[in-house]
This record gives sequence, C-alpha cells and structure tokens, in this order.
Amino acid sequence: MAGDIDKEDMEAILDDFPTQIKKGIELCKSLAVKGDFDKIVVLGMGGSALAAEILKCYLKYELDIPIIIVKTYSLPKFVDKHSFVIASSYSGNTEEIIAAYREAERKRIPTIAIASGGKLEELATINKTPFIKLPSGIQPRLSIGYSFFALLKLLENSGIIESKKEDTKKTEEALRKPIFKEMAKKLAEKLKGKIPIIYASDDLSCVAYKWKIDINENSKTHAFYNIIPEMNHNELVGYTHLNGDFHVIFIRNDDDHERIQKRIKINRSIIKENGVEATEIEIKGDCFLTKLFSAIYIGDWVSYYLALEEGIDPTPVDIVENLKNKLK
Repeated sequence: MAGDIDKEDMEAILDDFPTQIKKGIELCKSLAVKGDFDKIVVLGMGGSALAAEILKCYLKYELDIPIIIVKTYSLPKFVDKHSFVIASSYSGNTEEIIAAYREAERKRIPTIAIASGGKLEELATINKTPFIKLPSGIQPRLSIGYSFFALLKLLENSGIIESKKEDTKKTEEALRKPIFKEMAKKLAEKLKGKIPIIYASDDLSCVAYKWKIDINENSKTHAFYNIIPEMNHNELVGYTHLNGDFHVIFIRNDDDHERIQKRIKINRSIIKENGVEATEIEIKGDCFLTKLFSAIYIGDWVSYYLALEEGIDPTPVDIVENLKNKLK
C-alpha cells in the first residue's frame, strides 16, 4: 500500500537517514575558516535553513558568538567583515540566497557556500568561495543530516567548537532503533483529519519548527507551533473559543527547566479540559544531540505516516513549484 502512495520512496530516504550523519561529516573533511568573527550568519530558506535552526538550539549554551539566520534577499547592516557567512541552498538556485550571497561577495565578507549544485556552485567556483557539495536528488527537508553534520564538522575544524565525535556516534546508533517508526505510526493515526499544534521549550524550538514544516510539506496540511512559556501569555486563550479540530503535541525533555516541565503538565490539563486531545512526547538520549535528532526523527516519520493515512504522496510540493514558476 505504501508503494502505491509513496511514489518516490520517501520511506527509503528516511530509513537511510542515520547514514547521512557519517556522510555529512565526510563532506566537510578538513575544510575550515579562520578569522576573528563575532557572529555566524546563515543565509537560508525553508529546508535549507533547517541545519542552522538546529545548530542554534544545539550550541545555544556553548557558543560565544550568535548564529543568526537571514531569510531574505538583502544582508542586514550588522553583517560585516567580522561576520562568518554561510550561504545555504540545497538546490543551489534559491533566489533569495543567491542575491544575499552576491552581496556578501561584493562586500568581501568571509563566506562559505553549501548546496547540491546549481547557480550557487557556479558562483562559488567563479568567486573561489569554499564550497560544500551535498548529495542531490532528494527534498531539502530530507537532507538535514548531510547539511547539519557538515556544518558541525566545519565549526569543529575551525576551532569554534570542541569535537562532537562521541555525541555524533551515539546519535547515529540511537537513530537506528525501530522505536521511532512505532511511535510515529500510533501518533499519525491520532492526527488524521486534525490540525496539529506543536509545543516545546525554547531549547527545543527547532524540533517543534521541524515537526511543523514536515507536516506542512509531507502531509500537505496546516500545522502550527509555539514555544513555552511564550504561548502561555497569548495563544493559550485561543482554546476558550475553538475554530478548528486540533490535536496538541507537547515535546518534553527531562532537562527542561523545572518551571517549563510544570507548565507543560498544567497546559496539557487545561487544553484537555477545553476539549482538545493532547499527546506528550518525552525525548530520551545519552546526550543533547541524540535527544534533538531523536525528536526530529520521530517527527519525520509522523509526517510520513500521516501522509499515508490521508492517501497523499509525501514527496511532491507542487504548490511551491507552481509559485516558483509564477515568480519566473
């Protein structure tokens, strides 16, 4: 049945995701950047910005300099020669990233490009910009193992962070367990016909965001996310007057602040009292990197199985391609 719906075999790509970790590290090899940088600026849109979103979460309490993601055509004024710019476009043809990359080159800002080819690779070759070439042929949202671990290795090589070799190994081993698919199937059954809303702490914001966009693109349905405690100051009130058939998902980590954990418990109770079903996902792992990617991997499978539940091929994003054609 899956083969009748999943015409481009996304299942095989998801099954192979743990191998992206090792391959992503190999893509970077000995590439490094040197300089006195006060910020890391990633130019990225959609799936091509996901690696940076996860890096921000993962290195939040370790980096001395911020990771800033730019999702538009122009560079903010604060992006200067003390910035380290990473232009990320899986296809290599994302027009916003090409425009911002050209501006960085004009201003002689230290830059590295990462793509599977396209115009960005062509420009990087002309400008002699260091380039990380990603494997081609899959959707950008499915390539984060390559891009995240390539960028992580780049930061290691550059002396910006300490080696993550042991944590990386633990993560690759953890993702090979069958529990992720089993959990995802059960949750996808509950989500059929619902509008998912995903909540997590700020430390796991990248996970909630990844779940949201995977459900958007793979399951072809609306999904929304927010952060605790911020949602307690506004969004929680929306449950007093429901205008949709929702299912709430809380993504929880035992390392979350004790007040966040208490808020999750109370929020779940309030939301259920107001007639909305809620599911709590507790993520486990030997290190934070494993926890992050375990939670992300569950979301990948949830969105995949939800697409099958709805009889939808998870891979194509025809409406986005239609938009791009109209923009031409």
